[in-house]
Amino acid sequence: MFKLPLAHWLIFMCALPAVAAAQTTAPAPATPKTQAEPAKYRSALEGYRPYTDEKTVDWKAANDTAGRIGGWRVYAKEARQPEATNPAENATPTVPQAKP
Repeated sequence: MFKLPLAHWLIFMCALPAVAAAQTTAPAPATPKTQAEPAKYRSALEGYRPYTDEKTVDWKAANDTAGRIGGWRVYAKEARQPEATNPAENATPTVPQAKP
């Protein structure tokens, strides 16, 4: 196949451009004439909203409402339909809130 000296010569020739590029010095970056304004501090927690418990619905009222509108089949049919451009067209009935 290849003789050992020929293989060394090929490796050297392939590596030569990379070594030559690494030896060149880049020009010094130009110093800005004006100083940039310091960065403004912005907290990562700026828009944090603490956890709040959602109001729960009485499970009997939720089951009665689901049964009144047609049960799980109605929800499955809604999921298969394409999104409407008007959000009022796809409005789902609201479940009555439980009375404390």
